[in-house]
Amino acid sequence: MEKPLNLLARLGAFGLRYIMTVSTSLHFRRFPEPAAALQLIKPITWFPPMWAYVCGVVSSGVSPSGSWWLVVVGILLAGPIVCGMSQAANDWCDRHVDAINEPDRPIPSGRIPGRWGLWIALAMSALSLAVGALLGPWGFGATVLGVLAAWAYSVEPIRLKRSGWWGPGLVGLSYESLPWFTGAAVLSAGAPRAEVVIVAILYGLGAHGIMTLNDFKALEGDRKMGVNSLPVTLGPAAAAQIACLIMAAAQVVVIALLFEWGRPIHAFVICGFLAVQFWAMSVMLRDPKGKAPWYNGPGVGAYVAGMMTAAIAIRGLPL
Repeated sequence: MEKPLNLLARLGAFGLRYIMTVSTSLHFRRFPEPAAALQLIKPITWFPPMWAYVCGVVSSGVSPSGSWWLVVVGILLAGPIVCGMSQAANDWCDRHVDAINEPDRPIPSGRIPGRWGLWIALAMSALSLAVGALLGPWGFGATVLGVLAAWAYSVEPIRLKRSGWWGPGLVGLSYESLPWFTGAAVLSAGAPRAEVVIVAILYGLGAHGIMTLNDFKALEGDRKMGVNSLPVTLGPAAAAQIACLIMAAAQVVVIALLFEWGRPIHAFVICGFLAVQFWAMSVMLRDPKGKAPWYNGPGVGAYVAGMMTAAIAIRGLPL
């Protein structure tokens, strides 16, 4: 038995040296890994505000012909810049929670060392304001609100993320309502009409449910770190039911308004998208914690399709 034991001892020593080498290289890293910096700003999260900005452009009823640069700059501002900044700020403020939930993330893993996460978030905040100024007073004002909301959500002592009601509500309004309003205001060169504002707010409020489902992945760390998300305070089953109710209620109101405004075809189309969501909800509610990520495909996909349908309906309303 001596030779196998010696072999195991050598393999164990090699593994220990390897772990120490990796740990040391992560600990003494001076600059962020480029791939980790991209991961920090989470490109997968850019779509909702970019889509909402386009919905705002469409709902404004103003042709972008001759002003396409306002559309392109607004989309980049809403997604990679402001949303990316909010993700960097959130990851910096959540680095202790992430060390429990997802230790492989860029900051807790050491791939973004020291205070680089904070510096990236601050630099992108400044970039957001600079780019927002290119979109005129309405675009700049909306950008200021977006930057303030991002930090209010994450940073102490405000940290609205601690609340399962205020946190998802703020994110929903910031991801959906604010960019929608901005897109319409920038193209209109003024305040959007009431129908645009109402529908934008409704879809932002409905997104509270989407954000609540997103909290399921951080359940363990949130519970340990005192983040009172709805899955923590109410349990996964009740939180999922409330999330579904909020998402559906907002769309039911939009459907009723479209009927009232003389857009029955668009209202029926959104009813179809809502039916898809009801099916996805029925699947997800059987196993809320396990199926919440799956819901992002069919459920959220149908939700955002309804957003564009509503935007097209509003565009055709008489002034």
